[in-house]
Amino acid sequence: MRLSAVQRDRAAGVLLGAACGDALGVPYEFAAPPPAGEAPRMTGGGLGDYAPGEYSDDTQMSVCIAEVAATGIDLRKPAALDRIAQNFVRWLSEGATDVGIQTKRVLGEVGGRATDGLGAATREAARVLHQRTGRSAGNGSLMRTGVVALAYLDDPVAMAEAAIAVSELTHFDPLAGEACVLWCAAVRRAVLDGTFEGLREGLELLPADRRAQWAGWLDDAEQHPPSHFPDNGFVVTALQAAWSAISRTPGHDLREALYAAVRAGNDTDTVAAIAGAFLGARWGAEAVPGEWQLIVHGWERKRAADLIDLARSAAEGGPRTV
Repeated sequence: MRLSAVQRDRAAGVLLGAACGDALGVPYEFAAPPPAGEAPRMTGGGLGDYAPGEYSDDTQMSVCIAEVAATGIDLRKPAALDRIAQNFVRWLSEGATDVGIQTKRVLGEVGGRATDGLGAATREAARVLHQRTGRSAGNGSLMRTGVVALAYLDDPVAMAEAAIAVSELTHFDPLAGEACVLWCAAVRRAVLDGTFEGLREGLELLPADRRAQWAGWLDDAEQHPPSHFPDNGFVVTALQAAWSAISRTPGHDLREALYAAVRAGNDTDTVAAIAGAFLGARWGAEAVPGEWQLIVHGWERKRAADLIDLARSAAEGGPRTV
């Protein structure tokens, strides 16, 4: 769809915001958060021994999706899911610096297969893992989901279907798909209208019997600080921690909300990446601090300008021509 200049800036903010939140959280992942009065900093280190400003698997996997979305293909189509799965497998072998246990298991099952049908094979591996363990509602699909919304700014129903399809490539539990639908709805509305109303609107895209449960979880997030949800490897608490950081920050300020997300503790890069996609969608790329834009970088040598271009291409149905 044709976007205004303001909407294009907000779309550009989705990947950039996620990457900056990710890099900001990297040094504190499963370590002590910065003490009160000290702002988190992109100092690197963390579980993957990252360079200062380097983002982790959260943004790396988002890039895998965005590169397919930027071609204009419908992400619900088998061919698109094949290509996303292929990017995931390539990422695992060539660029992964930190991989969730569940994602690694699923992708490890399909590595080496031909691209044709790879999406279906990956989804089946995720289904089997869920059936065997009953535990596939980690935060690993939510962390990468914001970019899916950019491909469906004009169609929320198709967006919800695509969010679930992309989530199920690695996370088959319905909770993971539902969380992705809600966050995509939030990102979509933020890009289009510059509000935070989309998260609650997204409840209407869920099955009727699931809406009250999620509404209660959102209420809980608004009533407690991010640190109230410490087990944020679980998709529900990861979403709650991210929404708590945003909703409880005065003015929903991008910088301060990301600081709050990092202070949630534990899976800090993921919570901050999730929050960053929503905040970037609301406030736009221009609101991301310049010092962050200068230093943020990651897999495939992508820097701030590359992430901005990729997000815009995903939102506008193909590579930029101007």
